[in-house]
Amino acid sequence: MNNHHNKQNKGLARNLRNNSTRAEIILILLLALLFLSGCTSKDQSNKTVFNFNMDDLLTSLDPAFARNQNAIWCDNQIYNGLVQIDDSLKTKPCIAKTWEVSADGLRYTFHLRNDVFFHDATQFKNGKGRKAVAADFVYSFKRLTDPKIGSSGSWIFSDKVALKEAFEAPNDTTFIINLRRPFPPMLSLLTAQYCSVVPHEVVDFYGKDFRGHPIGTGPFKFKYWKEGEVFVLLKNEKYWEIENGHRLPYLDAVRASFITNKQTAFMEFVKHNLDFFNDIDGSYRDDILTKSGKISKKYQGKFKLITRPYLNTEYLGILVDTNLAIVKTSPLRIKKVRQAINYAIDRDKMVKYLRNSVGTPGHAGFVPVGMPGFEQQVVEGYHYNPDKSRALLAEAGFNNAHPLPEILLNTTTTYRDLVEFVQGQLNSVGIKTRVEVSQGASLREMIAKNSINFFRGNWIADYPDAENYLSVFYSHNKVPFGPNYTSFYHSDFDKLFEDSYQAKTDSARFKLYRQMDNLVMEESPVVILYYYKLVNLYQNNISGISTNGQNLLVLKRVKKGS
Repeated sequence: MNNHHNKQNKGLARNLRNNSTRAEIILILLLALLFLSGCTSKDQSNKTVFNFNMDDLLTSLDPAFARNQNAIWCDNQIYNGLVQIDDSLKTKPCIAKTWEVSADGLRYTFHLRNDVFFHDATQFKNGKGRKAVAADFVYSFKRLTDPKIGSSGSWIFSDKVALKEAFEAPNDTTFIINLRRPFPPMLSLLTAQYCSVVPHEVVDFYGKDFRGHPIGTGPFKFKYWKEGEVFVLLKNEKYWEIENGHRLPYLDAVRASFITNKQTAFMEFVKHNLDFFNDIDGSYRDDILTKSGKISKKYQGKFKLITRPYLNTEYLGILVDTNLAIVKTSPLRIKKVRQAINYAIDRDKMVKYLRNSVGTPGHAGFVPVGMPGFEQQVVEGYHYNPDKSRALLAEAGFNNAHPLPEILLNTTTTYRDLVEFVQGQLNSVGIKTRVEVSQGASLREMIAKNSINFFRGNWIADYPDAENYLSVFYSHNKVPFGPNYTSFYHSDFDKLFEDSYQAKTDSARFKLYRQMDNLVMEESPVVILYYYKLVNLYQNNISGISTNGQNLLVLKRVKKGS
């Protein structure tokens, strides 16, 4: 081996380094050697490895269990679906080139590409990846709904598809989905990683262990995963997507570490051991960002900072169903009290000083900034108006002589500073508030059982359609049947929600969505605090970055310079 080979292997070893044992380091070095084997010296000089960190565990590489960000990020590199989203969150072709929807909205017919192949695997003939065909989607989607699998994504199809012949494959390049009733967001829903195509030969061979032996059709192929330590993907040389005459992806490998402490991970980013850093935690936000959300002088020019809307609404939820015992005596059952709470909070101040301006003050509805069809000026939310707040309390019968009874607001440790800010704002207008802090799992359980009146919550989009947000207020989704955690019911809202499924165009549907959102704001079962913004950091030599509002890590177009 010549000196050039030695330098290149040392460089890759640095890229793939982690806190492993000596045995793990040797194994990773072997992977690097395997990666470089057969390459000429000229080829090796251009090898690029993209390094990032996951600050939580990676639970599975089986797309049927793509229920958290790390799994979604990794699955998005390994697999493809029928369709995909672009940075504007619009649905674009993927394995499906084109599609038609029947006039009644019940039948979706997809026409598939004929040049998509699974990654090589010993379970295929001669170990070579075979073509992905329509029957593979029938298998993959039926698997999602199979109770024996227990997929966390079963909800995608379970209540939507026809009971018989839900999925059909009349030939290799035609795939059909039959619905029970119209569901206009269906195409958006199909962009979820749950809807990735998998090969039956490999899944059947590994069973539950497919979680650690993934085979897909995506831009990167699986190489190695030591749980909680390191994760490695290699370029799929046979990947089917071509852009501007170049076969994607541009990167040669992807490597992830698992540093759980975000501040430690950030220091690794500063030392250029990571190419990408996701979101800035409160503990060191002031070191990186000014209060106006700009990069601090300390780090100016050191890396790229990209902010964008993230489909995540931060809110306070209020239980409003007076049939529930804990609501019957609560002052929060009164609409004017709920509206008074909405007027009492200075969201601009909150976002500036507690979020370093990373977020959009929640002056509109429950549907967040960045959602297709969002128009802030059309949905009337609330602005800071303490005088209006006090007037509404008086109209509800509360004043100095007859003060509002103390209300309890539940939150978790992570959001304590935010909720204590709210507490101060409410106290200043005469709404005496006590804050109770719980563990995340405990609070979620209390919310899901309708056992608390007032709580801090957030809603992150499962798919880029406002229906996903408005379903939170549909009466048929009340606990325990769905995520209507405020037990909101309004007959006009339900009718609009049901009408939206029959809408023939996006514009007609969006108009109904805005009417629903306005109605929710008027009734105030929620207090919108802010719409989340993501802060992503990239090294200066990284280009081809995706900036979609779902924080979906898209690496197939990324380039890494020297």
